[in-house]
Amino acid sequence: MEKAALVEKTRDALRPFETANVVDFVKHLTVKSAITNPWFVTVFLILAFYAIIKRSKFVLSVLFTACALLLLIHYTLPTDSEGLTLSSTLPFAFGGLAIGAVLIYLYFIKTE
Repeated sequence: MEKAALVEKTRDALRPFETANVVDFVKHLTVKSAITNPWFVTVFLILAFYAIIKRSKFVLSVLFTACALLLLIHYTLPTDSEGLTLSSTLPFAFGGLAIGAVLIYLYFIKTE
């Protein structure tokens, strides 16, 4: 009987990680909720710790890209339903080019 109770408790603990729940969470994800979500913050901190300890340039560049894109989307794209305009699209495009330029510099130009 104890084994069945343990299995049921484990099933209830893992229920939020079902595929349908994860997909629904990602569909309704916004930049503000991503920044304030403790799961995302914890994963980013663990990845940053790993990248610093192992000196992984790839993981650091992934973290930089994710943070830069979150900030770029938050500050350039409109949140209301007015749609995309030239004044909101150009900063987004040039910000994306700047992120790409930094990544190209880190991988192809900079030597250690």
